[in-house]
Amino acid sequence: MPNAADRRWAIPLAWSAVLLDGFDLVVLGTVIPVLLEQKVWGLTAGSAATVSTFGLVGMMIGALTVGALTDTLGRRKAMVLSVVSFSFFTALCAVAPSVFVFGLLRFLAGLGLGGCLPTAIAIVNEHARRGRTGSATTTVMTGYHVGAVLTALLGILIIPDLGWRAMFVIGAAPALVLVPLMVKYLPESATFEHKRTALGAFASLFKSGYARSTVAFCVTSFMGLLLVYGLNTWLPQIMRSAGYELGAALALLLTLNVGAVVGLLIAGAVADRAGIRRPTVLWFVAAAVFLALLSVKMPQFGAYAAVFVTGCFVFSAQVLVYAYIGRTYVDGNRATALGMAAGVGRLGAISGPIVGGALLNAGVAYPWGFYVFALVGAFGAVAVALAGSPAPELAGEQPGEVHATDGGRGDTDRELRL
Repeated sequence: MPNAADRRWAIPLAWSAVLLDGFDLVVLGTVIPVLLEQKVWGLTAGSAATVSTFGLVGMMIGALTVGALTDTLGRRKAMVLSVVSFSFFTALCAVAPSVFVFGLLRFLAGLGLGGCLPTAIAIVNEHARRGRTGSATTTVMTGYHVGAVLTALLGILIIPDLGWRAMFVIGAAPALVLVPLMVKYLPESATFEHKRTALGAFASLFKSGYARSTVAFCVTSFMGLLLVYGLNTWLPQIMRSAGYELGAALALLLTLNVGAVVGLLIAGAVADRAGIRRPTVLWFVAAAVFLALLSVKMPQFGAYAAVFVTGCFVFSAQVLVYAYIGRTYVDGNRATALGMAAGVGRLGAISGPIVGGALLNAGVAYPWGFYVFALVGAFGAVAVALAGSPAPELAGEQPGEVHATDGGRGDTDRELRL
């Protein structure tokens, strides 16, 4: 049983692990222009896109497998293993001799990194104060955007003097501090047991009333991450095609991500007060509405305001899905469910840039790109609305306490003593 001091370390350590995901989102964007300009390994735009896809595929597989291992090996071991693996292969990227090896290392790093997110959220859900799992989940996910912003700034400061390889050394360096802290302070789940197998953890997602929710969450995560990666990749270029200057288009991307951080803090507070189901649906609906509004050419101030509000809803909508999963599943299969949703969501992450690129190549990215993204948001709202409240029992297990966290509005946070 972890003591109170160990529990206080849970959220900061989980936040730090999620920050690594933010690093990975941006690091290729900072080094690829240099690799192309310097013709490193004869890299082309096509091979750079392939390398990016390799990393995302690795993250998808990692989320699916490590999520299940988290529910069989334990949260603590899975988190340490994920951080060590990601950091080791990221460091090797700095000495990659060819584009093939670089892509392979990005894939292997993705395997470890893919496991960080579901494990971190599972830890946060278990150790957050009762009734605060929504804000705890959204708060820990701010690490994602902090990591992205810090990596972009480091790219500006580091690459001109130390070169692109230094970025991967910096990305691996936090493990030298983070891993020892995790080994010493990260608490294990109070309800963890070693009897369940990985296959059993996966099977539990489709038993005892969980099947509908599992499918609904996977579809919603696909839509949510399609929006996140599609907008982060193509928003500046879409706004350029709408007639905005390059500087303004890049500033709009920054505005989108600032809105994301603000939206995360607001969404968590709302979910703690009003329950998780209705805010998640509302956030996807609002994301769809504001994405559609971006198709209207506005004065500069209006564009910044609209993009800011869009960022508030688009990014936090996906994080609310993770919080919703945390309140729907139990300690014995929560990380597996999070891994399943995050893994399928990575397919959306791969699809988002592809969809945006296809629209740009067809010359219809503005305004139709925003209509397509708005439709994706609407599909996400419908899918998450279909997620139900599963039966509290898992196969072969007995339910423990069932308590409401939303003032009797129908959302529950079930705790099973496994």
